[in-house]
Amino acid sequence: MLYPHVKKQDPAVYKALMGEEERQRDGLELIPSENYVSKAVREANSSNLTNKYSEGYPGKRYYGGQTYTDIVENIARDRAKKLFDCKFANVQPHAGAPANVGMYFALLNPGDTVLGMDLSHGGHLTHGHPVTYLTKIYKFVRYKMKDADTGEIDYDEMREVAKREKPKIVLAGYSAYPRELDYAKFVSIAREVGALAVMDIAHIAGLIAGRAMKNPFDFGFDIMTTTTHKTLRGPRGGMILTRDNEEIAKKIDKSIFPGLQGGPLMNTIAAKAVCFGEALSPKYRTYAKQVLKNAKAMEKVFKSANIRMITGGTDSHLILADVYGSLGIGGQDAETVLDEVGITLNKNSIADDTRKPMDPSGIRFGTPAITTRGFKEKECAKVAELMIETLKNKNDKKIHRRVREDIRKMCKKFPIPDAFV
Repeated sequence: MLYPHVKKQDPAVYKALMGEEERQRDGLELIPSENYVSKAVREANSSNLTNKYSEGYPGKRYYGGQTYTDIVENIARDRAKKLFDCKFANVQPHAGAPANVGMYFALLNPGDTVLGMDLSHGGHLTHGHPVTYLTKIYKFVRYKMKDADTGEIDYDEMREVAKREKPKIVLAGYSAYPRELDYAKFVSIAREVGALAVMDIAHIAGLIAGRAMKNPFDFGFDIMTTTTHKTLRGPRGGMILTRDNEEIAKKIDKSIFPGLQGGPLMNTIAAKAVCFGEALSPKYRTYAKQVLKNAKAMEKVFKSANIRMITGGTDSHLILADVYGSLGIGGQDAETVLDEVGITLNKNSIADDTRKPMDPSGIRFGTPAITTRGFKEKECAKVAELMIETLKNKNDKKIHRRVREDIRKMCKKFPIPDAFV
């Protein structure tokens, strides 16, 4: 029985947990920032380490009783360094946003400038969107795509902005950009203006670890920030990696603790260690490559249906489709109707969107979670066909019932696995 103690002590919470268990089991998760974790990761994340305070770092804690917490954190750090081919890793950030905030605090003074990707062209809130408190501390300037239909970044304009604004950080990375970046150009621009080159790999960390996409450290990036879930298939958390500069790594450590966070979540760090161990296996590299193959299979179907995709397709795990421009359905309605048939994805703004963020023109979807379930190209193409059929017939309940039944059959054929190695 799942959650027997919660069932006995708190029936209301138990009911919600079982509802979520059913939703994940009987539906397809296409949100590209979500995935399924192994039972081993879940066990570590709910372990007795949740009871332990461990302010500080291995060998330099402020409380006693740290024998096993030090072992776990060192395992996590060593595996992270091996996965991403770097010399320093801080595995304590609670999430991706604190990882980015801690990185800024370590490297910048108030008023310093950061050059990052515009949110509407695929960037992230923590890359300088005006709604964040970070913009009250630092100055953010932005770069965009030259052409939203190809995904080409305007590197010439980026260089001119960098030369004019003199940023301390040139920040690469994204949350809704489907192409691989030209890392060498980012590093060249950063070096030209005396800036550090930082990459937020949150979305593609697992694809880099699995050697399916390029490692920015190979091109001279100084720092990478990331989440540990998404494609990396671990617990919800963050991490900061430093290629080889010990001075920068020490600044980052001080910025995370005591500068930003108190006690690290040692149960989550244990789960990170387990997930990093899984990602070091040959089987994981096969998974990472299949994620990309599956995304290409979905791209092909959307292209055949003449549905516009931002950047024209994908090089990664995600697709951003302009459903309003192609099908006349807003992103919110598309998200809702697909959710009703058992396909979960998210509404998303597209480049220079004229619609509001809560009902934008696009939807964002990807293949990490369904690949974890064992889907290959054939199944992913079928999912794309079902998505398009549902959107084209958004008010036809008969079609919706039939699609929902098809989804249930696929989920039954490809259950969520318990183990990955």
